[in-house]
Amino acid sequence: MPTVTIMPSGKTVDAAEGATLLQIIMSSGEEINHKCDGKAECGSCHIFVHEGRKGISKVAREENERLDTIVGVGSKSRLACQAKILGTENIKVELLGFSSGF
Repeated sequence: MPTVTIMPSGKTVDAAEGATLLQIIMSSGEEINHKCDGKAECGSCHIFVHEGRKGISKVAREENERLDTIVGVGSKSRLACQAKILGTENIKVELLGFSSGF
C-alpha cells in the first residue's frame, strides 16, 4: 500500500487505492480547507504534490478550470478533492494554508 507524507508536519499515512488526497489528509487528522465537499467548485483544498505525481490520477477538465482561477498555482498544484490514489507509488504533499483558496 502506498503512503502519503503530509508536509509541513511530516506525518505519513497509508493511502488506499481510489481514495482522494482530501480523504487521506482529513483521515490523518491534519486540517485542510474544503468548502465545496469535493466538487472542484471552490479551490480551497489546493495543495502541492512534491513527489509521486504518477501515483495519482491525472488532472481532469473541471479541476484544471478551477486551478486556472487560483493565485499561486504551479506545475505541482492539485486540488486534494480531485486527486485519486492509483496505488503505484508513495506521494508527498504540502498543505498550503489559508490563502490557497477562495
